[in-house]
Amino acid sequence: MHPSPMSPRIPPLQPPYEPDIAATLSKWMPPHGEWEPLKLFRTLMQHKELSDRMRPLGAGLLGSHSSLDPRDREIVIARVCARCGCVYEWGVHAVVYGTEVGLSPQQLRASVLGTAQDPVWAERDRLLVSLVDELHETSTLSDSLWEQLAAEWTTVQLLELLILVGWYHLIGFVINGIQVEQEPWAMPFPSDEEKRHGTKEAGRGSEGLNLRSSG
Repeated sequence: MHPSPMSPRIPPLQPPYEPDIAATLSKWMPPHGEWEPLKLFRTLMQHKELSDRMRPLGAGLLGSHSSLDPRDREIVIARVCARCGCVYEWGVHAVVYGTEVGLSPQQLRASVLGTAQDPVWAERDRLLVSLVDELHETSTLSDSLWEQLAAEWTTVQLLELLILVGWYHLIGFVINGIQVEQEPWAMPFPSDEEKRHGTKEAGRGSEGLNLRSSG
């Protein structure tokens, strides 16, 4: 079910920002963008010390030092956000990274409305969706799935995949608990009506946005 809009329980900071806040937010966003820092980032800035501790892990998971293929990463993030009903983060990632890493509108829809067996997924993709689903549902992985994952990804990558799933559960819990409002440019969350009728495209985007941190 498509969640109804809600007012944020903790409002994001509004400009003008204190100099140290402005400097921190600038690290989370592209250097020459004309858009406002994400509402999630501005909300986390209500607790700057905690936000500063969070950013290195989030940035590392999305940055060039990651051991994961960006497409694999985005399949996992999209599925985690979908399973958590985290409309905000799903919509941001779909726009910022989805097309860039090669996910089709049909695959983005399937990350919300489909299963690991959806025909839009290649066999390797199905393992990633299953990874998210098993962890979400059971907090562990079956021996069978682990063996299949280990045949495709290295030990380093497997550790990063597990941490990635956990990190975006954390992000989803924070966003849903706070009720962060959607960004106006974010991709709309696919609805059950789309699944029934199969008519709508996955949404609209915002060209040129490329975040460098945990959102």
